[in-house]
Amino acid sequence: MSGIGRFLEAVLCGFVVLLVLGCEQTAQPRSVPLLTPPAGKAPATTSAEDPQVQARQIVSDGLSDPNPQIRANAIEVVATTRDVRLMPKVQKLLADEVVPVRFAAALAVGDTQYSLAQNEIIGLLKDPNPNVVLAASYAVWRLGNEDYYKVLCSSIASDDQTLRANAALLLGKSGRQDGIRYLYWTLRRTDSSDKVVTQAAEAIAMLKDPAIYPKLWTRLISAYADDRVMGIRAMGALATPEAKNALTTMLDDPVPEVRLAAAEQLGRLGDRIGEAEILAVFEKNLLSGLDEQSQERIKMLAAMAIGEVATAETYKYLPPLLQDSSKVVRLSAAKAVLRASAGRLGR
Repeated sequence: MSGIGRFLEAVLCGFVVLLVLGCEQTAQPRSVPLLTPPAGKAPATTSAEDPQVQARQIVSDGLSDPNPQIRANAIEVVATTRDVRLMPKVQKLLADEVVPVRFAAALAVGDTQYSLAQNEIIGLLKDPNPNVVLAASYAVWRLGNEDYYKVLCSSIASDDQTLRANAALLLGKSGRQDGIRYLYWTLRRTDSSDKVVTQAAEAIAMLKDPAIYPKLWTRLISAYADDRVMGIRAMGALATPEAKNALTTMLDDPVPEVRLAAAEQLGRLGDRIGEAEILAVFEKNLLSGLDEQSQERIKMLAAMAIGEVATAETYKYLPPLLQDSSKVVRLSAAKAVLRASAGRLGR
């Protein structure tokens, strides 16, 4: 799977994974193995079925999928869409045998403040994996125990790079301005890996500190497409007028994945200027001649962008994506349907 494809899976999942960055100087995809591609037969549903019903069923099925990547992705969709009806299934995944799944489930409990899972979350404070303990601490803090915010702050100093990066992520999600100083400290540490620096910069953007803009801009002008996508995501989180202008310039990028990522972030900020980039995927047949993985990436990104831009012209392309053979694409489309349906469509 390409470098950009690997990153995009991380975007969908919402938790930190190792980002494998190549050394070539072009914006072409880079091949690195991850997990077995989560493809499968498309769900047997009728075209007349309500897209919201289909979407919720796809997410529900994803929560019990044998592929842990799909389970984690489905958890992120539940957390992002705040679909509390599916949280009982997420609650069961707090006991999943796979660490990233337990991590994602704990974050979902925190993000949704799902107090019915409090006992299980407290149990995860003794999990053998420190990343799960960190996620559980975040959830306990979000459920009202202020003392556990200190765990996020102390974990940013860990020698474990993944734990440090995850702590940066959670400080960004916390919304607390006092986390900024910890993030700048770890950003400037000479022993912080690239994934830590990247996550710390995005977390600072999530906390709306405009001083991080120059650091994010360097990502947008990178020769590597996956770097540019990461910069786009962070600019969307920063959400200043300057960041929005930078995102608009990325609609002219030569790589379709980058343009779609920019359209998505602009949509999140209430600007539909990227609609044309989404429509081009389907109306100009941008998928023609691409290999299966490239098609999957573009369809996934197009779906995510539709969920944020949410115009009638783009939304009509979601129902076919709900029937796609790729589970990742179906989940992306399901998330888009639920996002667009939550008061965004036609706004």
